[in-house]
Amino acid sequence: MSKDLFEAARNAIGRCHAPYSQFPVGAALRGDDGRIHAGANIEVASFPEGWCAETTAIGHMIMAGGRRIEEVAVIAEKKVACTPCGGCRQRLAEFAGPDTKIHLCDMNGIVQTVTLGELLPYAFDSDALT
Repeated sequence: MSKDLFEAARNAIGRCHAPYSQFPVGAALRGDDGRIHAGANIEVASFPEGWCAETTAIGHMIMAGGRRIEEVAVIAEKKVACTPCGGCRQRLAEFAGPDTKIHLCDMNGIVQTVTLGELLPYAFDSDALT
């Protein structure tokens, strides 16, 4: 079931815009409705004001009417088992739970699967705002 996520993330790398870092990243997530939403990192000259692949995928999910993430795949051309950055971990936590699977990939497939809770054990949540 996760192979389709991996393929969507790998295909997204071809659409990234990373002229400054030369570090293409692709991500794909499956919403609770089963649809897959992919994204790539997009850099701008005012580095680091671009956005990450996971952020792009979340934006696509929200714009398509989705609200919850069931699982995620992340891939980078130059790093095996690339994890989401700290900011993306928090963004993922906004739309997913601590048990959400995060598949860390290389260009050939899934290398390791962890949970969001393992990546971000003390996520900032809306309870902190009340």
